[in-house]
Amino acid sequence: MQYRKFGNSGLFVSELCLGTMTFGGEGELWSKIGDLQQNDAEKLIACALDAGINFIDTADVYSAGLSERITGQALKNLKVPRDEIVVATKVFGETGQGANARGLSRYHIMESVKASLKRLQLDHIDLYQVHGFDPATPIEETLAALDTLVQHGHVRYIGASNWAAWQIVKALGIAERKGLAHFQSLQAYYTLAGRDLERELIPMLESEGLGLMVWSPLAGGLLSGKYTREGQAEAGNRRDIFDFPPVELERAHGCIDAMRDIADTKGVSVAQIALAWLLHRPAVTSVIVGAKRIGQLDDNIAATRVTLSNDELAELNRVSELPPEYPGWMFERQGEFRRQQLMASNKR
Repeated sequence: MQYRKFGNSGLFVSELCLGTMTFGGEGELWSKIGDLQQNDAEKLIACALDAGINFIDTADVYSAGLSERITGQALKNLKVPRDEIVVATKVFGETGQGANARGLSRYHIMESVKASLKRLQLDHIDLYQVHGFDPATPIEETLAALDTLVQHGHVRYIGASNWAAWQIVKALGIAERKGLAHFQSLQAYYTLAGRDLERELIPMLESEGLGLMVWSPLAGGLLSGKYTREGQAEAGNRRDIFDFPPVELERAHGCIDAMRDIADTKGVSVAQIALAWLLHRPAVTSVIVGAKRIGQLDDNIAATRVTLSNDELAELNRVSELPPEYPGWMFERQGEFRRQQLMASNKR
């Protein structure tokens, strides 16, 4: 297991992060994703820790808070030293019936962090992430509330999830101007079958030095190797019950075909190839992997030992390449001469 620098901070996190969406199974949506209870969740966390994973991601809305509760109790039961684990959670979603029990207002953030700390049985959260963009709350208010949590020691670092590039850059500018805590990371969807992130977000992350945490790296199980154009190999897979995230199926199946060829050559699973591709992407800090069984987690962890050759990476990039889109194709056309100048200059 390798450890990568987290954004512009001095923090290092494992290249795989254990996701806890499968913990709890509370409510109609979350029961479709997973319903692991305390004992089985602890076994997964213990397996992750043994493999060198030092990063766990949860959220206050996962199973109505039960995921946080199970995670916190597991860390306590396993006697995990606090300074050996990085715990991330999120705020934004609906946590009650009141008009202010959602969003990124100071009111909701302050109430939510207290509840998350109690469920996790922690005195601080290492990474507190805004789980979505709130059109009803000024970014200034959200950042000021998050900065208060950092200043008071309740939160160490802050990050965003599911924000657009312009929203993050605006937030960074406000934080710089007002002397507030900066976002260190973005948690976003990114797979071979969904490379939309590369249009605006990844160039922004690289420009600003932010880390990238990848959610749903197997596209909701579609890239697990169980699915073919003719259907799936076995019934009861998560994608059959909860068809998310959206995927352009024809391109996805082209990716699966190419991954299966490489996987067969290397004697590994298709899922390992999908994860290994992400781990080879320079912008990626950590890939969030979730599981219902130890075997699934072991298979995901094994992806850290898969090396893809330049030819294999080129083939995977070819079958998954995004169609040209403005202004990207204009950047390519207009910037070519200057790129050539840079290359020539760097050779000297």
